[in-house]
Amino acid sequence: METFWKTIALYNSSTWVYQLIITLTGICLTAYLIKKPCRRSIISMKIFLIALYLWISIVYFYIYCAERSYNNVMAIFWGILAASWLWDLLTGYTPFERNHKYTRLACFLLCMPFLYPIASILRGMDFPTITSPVMPCSVVVFTIGILLMFSRKINLFIVLLLCHWAMIGFSKTFFFKIPEDYLLASASVPAIYLFFKEYFLCNLHDVTKPQTKYINWLLIILCIGVGIILMGTLFIELAKDI
Repeated sequence: METFWKTIALYNSSTWVYQLIITLTGICLTAYLIKKPCRRSIISMKIFLIALYLWISIVYFYIYCAERSYNNVMAIFWGILAASWLWDLLTGYTPFERNHKYTRLACFLLCMPFLYPIASILRGMDFPTITSPVMPCSVVVFTIGILLMFSRKINLFIVLLLCHWAMIGFSKTFFFKIPEDYLLASASVPAIYLFFKEYFLCNLHDVTKPQTKYINWLLIILCIGVGIILMGTLFIELAKDI
């Protein structure tokens, strides 16, 4: 746990200017996409997400989290996410078509990255040893908010990877004493469920096996099962270091 917070402090103290630039860029591009969802704004947001995920992969995990035993695995994980967004950019798979059904939840998720440092300060922590808006869990919440706001057609592969990260957030709250990550887990799990519900209940043909009326319950069971497996895996790995 000491190594974990030491790497966060080093990351924040060394990159806070860049984090500020990234945050302001994200705010501007998000506002642009919401106000005018055109080809330019869509491409701009995807390029931003690619760069953001590469930042987390290379700068956060590979460079500043080098002391952590699992940093290479996490760097690869975020590199895969960046590659997924690059593929999405080249193919145009996610059109970012606005879905007004979940606007309130999406707006809440988009604001949540700013709650992370506030939560750290409220529990008595000081800069640079605090969570920031440009850290993995904050980025996941931001991405889920964007996808939920434009959820008519989404890249489920990216959602599944984000689901993985959201689930392990439960375990991190215990091992690394990060209650802030309850923000990610509690808010993103319902959002992820809505993604699957929209995809299976609205986009599939009427005739399905199993029948449509059972898919909703199967999705709930699947999400719970995946969460248990992922959390169990992380508990086993972290227990080896204790």
